[in-house]
Amino acid sequence: MGNALEVTDATFTREVLESGVPVLMDFWAVWCGPCKMIAPIVDEIATEKAGKLKTGKIDVDKNHQVATRYGIRSIPTLLLFKNGKVVEQIVGAVSKSALLNKIEPHL
Repeated sequence: MGNALEVTDATFTREVLESGVPVLMDFWAVWCGPCKMIAPIVDEIATEKAGKLKTGKIDVDKNHQVATRYGIRSIPTLLLFKNGKVVEQIVGAVSKSALLNKIEPHL
């Protein structure tokens, strides 16, 4: 799992919406190839941005409520939350630099 926090439907509000720092959420599934490609990048960012950014992963097969609430139709989808609101959405496996370009303005 790496450095990203495992988030569930039950813990989503506390861990993400009520977080004092921006939260990068990785919506993924075990069977998803591109999800496996982006996971190490998410873990690297979690380490590099510790204290400024929280990162979490949510398995869409086990946590339908959150995935449905945010209209997740393809994975991986990364959502960046700030003050409880989605401020960025990245769909698909993207490079680390592309991800950081979306995240850093919000930190």
